[in-house]
Amino acid sequence: MTAYQLLQMLGYAFNIIGLVVCIAGLTLARHPSRRLLGRLIAALGFVIAASPVLVQLLGLVEPVPVGVVPPQ
Repeated sequence: MTAYQLLQMLGYAFNIIGLVVCIAGLTLARHPSRRLLGRLIAALGFVIAASPVLVQLLGLVEPVPVGVVPPQ
């Protein structure tokens, strides 16, 4: 299994975990005394959710070229 295939497979897990962390941070940011902490946690959740795309944009993982399908 290549790194690209692993990233595609774990992408859904990163999205769900990041979404939950982001929602928790936004919920925490509603309280005036914990606004900064909540915003930081929400930003961390966004980075977790966007990490598969960011890894590809930075060129750390490159897609595997797919072969041409022969005509039938």
